Amino acid sequence: MPAGFPSWPCPTPPIRCGLGWVWGALLAWVLAVGPALGQKRTGTIAPRTRPEAGASSPAADPPAVRAKLFQAATLANNFKESEALALYQDVLKTAPAHYVALWQASLLSVRIGSRYSDETRKAAYFEAARQYADRALLIRPEGGESNYAVALALFNQAILFRAGARLAAFRDLRSHVYLATERRPDLPGAWQLLGRWQYRVAHYNLLERVYSKLVLGGVPGGGDSRAAMESLEKARQLAPFNLQFCYDLARMCRYQGRRRRAIEVLREAEKIPAITSEDLVVSRLCRQMLPILLRADARRQKRLARFLRPTAPPDSTRQPIDTASKKE
Repeated sequence: MPAGFPSWPCPTPPIRCGLGWVWGALLAWVLAVGPALGQKRTGTIAPRTRPEAGASSPAADPPAVRAKLFQAATLANNFKESEALALYQDVLKTAPAHYVALWQASLLSVRIGSRYSDETRKAAYFEAARQYADRALLIRPEGGESNYAVALALFNQAILFRAGARLAAFRDLRSHVYLATERRPDLPGAWQLLGRWQYRVAHYNLLERVYSKLVLGGVPGGGDSRAAMESLEKARQLAPFNLQFCYDLARMCRYQGRRRRAIEVLREAEKIPAITSEDLVVSRLCRQMLPILLRADARRQKRLARFLRPTAPPDSTRQPIDTASKKE
């Protein structure tokens, strides 16, 4: 027997002596590597047991933070976005990685910035929204709220970009908006954004398509007018009293020749009360669009009725005129 290996039996446990040591090491290796090998065979990845940094739940927040979050949500629901944003920013001073405060601050920054006509102030709010969203995305890369915040900030920033940067932004936000609707299908704003993006990509002009293919690696997949209207329909189902959703859907239906559906949506929008100044503007746009569509539909119905009107058959009961007797 080689030196260093005690004879069997030995006072030490079997895992430390002779072949028992080898089998023990092999058993330890199987226990350590076996689960990983099983994951590779099944193609799945085990979830992380360590909680994500900053992924705090409301119960884990201090009472003061919970009070500020509740107050901010109440202010946002009452259309006081600036006051709500200030409270979320106050929360982020004490908890810089607070997930809810980050993505909510991003959405509010977009909403406030879109009201300004000055592009400088608008761009500043949109950039702040992008920074909040990026921080939330670092905390939860696959979170529905964080991806929605990133996609919304990108979409609004793209309005201010030049053509090339705008197309790059539309390409980059694709994965975020699809992930947002997948992880949070109850967010009506995510479905509205998806519908807007699908419709915009579906109507790229020739130069935009050529630039996307030559520079950006191709036109983003998913652009489709019918799919865009379906996404807007889902947004309206989740938020039936949102005037902006009605206006977007009616405009898409009008451009796609679905005049009857556009009229239905606009008639439903007439019943929705306007609460904010933005609602008043959108309601006025809906009321301006409806008479145009009604006149166009009436002209179409007249043309259709004229085309389908049957020609009167000849009256066989009428007596023929005797021209010979008249001459006599």
